[in-house]
Amino acid sequence: MNKIAEVFAKEKKVFIPFITAGDPSLEITEEMIYAMEKAGAGIIEIGIPFSDPVAEGPVIQAADLRALQAGCKTDKIFAMLKKVRQNTQVPLVFLTYINPIFTYGCDKFFKNCQECGISGVIVPDVPFEEKGEIAQYCKQYDVNLISLIAPTSEQRIKMIAKEAAGYIYLVSSLGVTGVRTTITTDITAIVEQIRQVTKVPIAVGFGIATPEQANKMAAISDGAIVGSAIVKIVEESGTNCVKPVADYVRVMTAAVKACI
Repeated sequence: MNKIAEVFAKEKKVFIPFITAGDPSLEITEEMIYAMEKAGAGIIEIGIPFSDPVAEGPVIQAADLRALQAGCKTDKIFAMLKKVRQNTQVPLVFLTYINPIFTYGCDKFFKNCQECGISGVIVPDVPFEEKGEIAQYCKQYDVNLISLIAPTSEQRIKMIAKEAAGYIYLVSSLGVTGVRTTITTDITAIVEQIRQVTKVPIAVGFGIATPEQANKMAAISDGAIVGSAIVKIVEESGTNCVKPVADYVRVMTAAVKACI
């Protein structure tokens, strides 16, 4: 059983925070990983900064730009995560795009993922039908390729779910990442379709920001994912972001756990 499966089996409901590596610095990224784990995060998603993150809204786009301008590079992220692995075994998942992987070199990228204990990768701009280009490396280096299922997936939902690994990232809303006041998608209906073909855990993301939203989404699924709301805290707090991020993660984790 891999680390992701172990966390869902043990925790039942999992809160998954997202941060952008290198924003405001890699040293603080490392501190945030430890703090978020202590605050209750079961899995942590880490964005590799990229100049054209097509799935991201303005908050995460700005974080990517800040990290790149500060000199954050993929090699430096791997070096930081090797230090992290000496201190914690919390499951880590990369969110990146196909261009940075190809530019870095697929074999080298996934080999380094394995060496740093990266449990999974999310690559939003690789459609299900084209995932074979990286799936072979994921299998070789024991890295779960996390599937995205969106409200627009429709007849493809079961097809994608059948081959899912790690957990399924269920996109709650159309458009790019970002905080939303309401989530109107019928998440229950999509979850029911997924459950018909797989037991792989489902975590809902995109638009979640409040404890009430996290509780509602986790009650329907197996967990909640929050990115933009956390990245916004980092933007507002700068180098003093570790404590406010940890405080937020603690509240959101409690909200997710409350529906067990």
